[in-house]
Amino acid sequence: MCDFANGKTPGSFIHPVIRGIILHFWLAYDHPFVDGNGRTARALFYWQMLHAGYWLFEFISISQFLRKAPVKYGTAFLHTETDDNDLTYFIIHQASVIRRALKELHDYVIQKSSETRDCLEALQKYPELNHRQQALVAHAIRHPGCSYQIAGHQARHAVTYATARTDLVNLSKMNLLEQRKAGRAFIFVAPNDLESRLRV
Repeated sequence: MCDFANGKTPGSFIHPVIRGIILHFWLAYDHPFVDGNGRTARALFYWQMLHAGYWLFEFISISQFLRKAPVKYGTAFLHTETDDNDLTYFIIHQASVIRRALKELHDYVIQKSSETRDCLEALQKYPELNHRQQALVAHAIRHPGCSYQIAGHQARHAVTYATARTDLVNLSKMNLLEQRKAGRAFIFVAPNDLESRLRV
C-alpha cells in the first residue's frame, strides 16, 4: 500500500484522485486499527491529494457528506466487497461526494465574495474612515457581537493608545460600534445589525 501511495506501483498512470480513493478504500478494507480506520482512510485520501499538488483539497470536507449519508457510503463499500473487489462502485460514489464538496466550496466562495463586495460598497459611503477603522468594520460585519478593546486595536495596528482610542470612539459616535463599560475599561461591540447601519 505504501508503494502504491507513493506512485511506485503500478507502472501505468493512475489519476491522483482515483489513487486517493483507492487508498481510502484499501485502508478501510484492511481495517488495521481497533478504532479510527475511517478517519485514517480519509486522512490518507487528503494526503494523496495534497501530495499530488491538489492544494484546494485543504479546504474541502468530504467527511460531512459521508456523515450525512452513511448508508450510501456503506452500500458502495459493500457492493465493492461482494463483487470481487470491483472498485467501480466505491470510485463512483466517492467521485460524487468530491463533486458535491467542490460545489459547496464554490458556492461558499461566491457568497463570501458577494459579502466582501457589499461591505466594500457600504464602506465607500464613509470616506472619513481610515484603513484601520475600515479593517475593523469589515471584521465586525463578519463577527457580530465581537468585542474590541483599545489595547488590542493599538497592538494590531502598531499605533499609540490615543490613536487607537480615537479610532474606536469615533466608530461608536458614528453608530457603527456600541461602546460599553467592562469593569474600568471600555469595550466596543459589533452590533448584530451593522450591515443595515452601514446602508443607512
